[in-house]
Amino acid sequence: MSALRALSFLMIGSAILAPLSGCGNGGGGPDFVAKYEPWRAIEERQCLASGIVRQSPFVHTRSALGGPSACGAEQPFVVSGTAGGRVHLQPAATLRCPMIPAIEHWVRSVVDPSARYYFGASIDTLKVAASYGCRPINHVSGGRLSEHGHANAIDISEFVFADGRRVSVRNGWSGDARERGFLRAVHRGACDTFTTVLGPLADRNHHDHFHLDLARHGRTGTHRVCK
Repeated sequence: MSALRALSFLMIGSAILAPLSGCGNGGGGPDFVAKYEPWRAIEERQCLASGIVRQSPFVHTRSALGGPSACGAEQPFVVSGTAGGRVHLQPAATLRCPMIPAIEHWVRSVVDPSARYYFGASIDTLKVAASYGCRPINHVSGGRLSEHGHANAIDISEFVFADGRRVSVRNGWSGDARERGFLRAVHRGACDTFTTVLGPLADRNHHDHFHLDLARHGRTGTHRVCK
């Protein structure tokens, strides 16, 4: 953590690419700019101390994330399921503590009810396009370190229902009425839980997935970004 004590510095990040765009088109280890933000460690330690996240068959601790010291989390978790393990994350996501109950809340209160409303079936799987990755925002060399670099973000590209139906962000955003309604409902509902929600209307980098994170925005850290 001592390397983080400067206000800002350049680090070399190894881009971890997902099967889809994962908030960018990829890069070969671009530079990024990071700064020391005390709230991150405080927030994570409070979450860990609360006991809200515990190891289970679908939540496992991970000892290290690798990468430069600006990246990573104090106690990362590998999460393969949410909503009590009933809803799968595929592939498993690497996340810091506060992201885990946020995803749980979104799935239970928004995604699953929306799936039942629009399609009459519960949600079974969220397809993960990206989670932890030590890289700049949108893989743009010289940019700020992405929330993915703090294991504080997840990208969801597709929703799979218990009856086998699949709705992808890429195709469903402009798909039939039910697909459009479902995707807009889960996108809008995510804005009540996450502080950053980006989808196809945000920019071309997010045409095929929803980006969800718990970054702090604005001078007070309370501003939300929902696009």
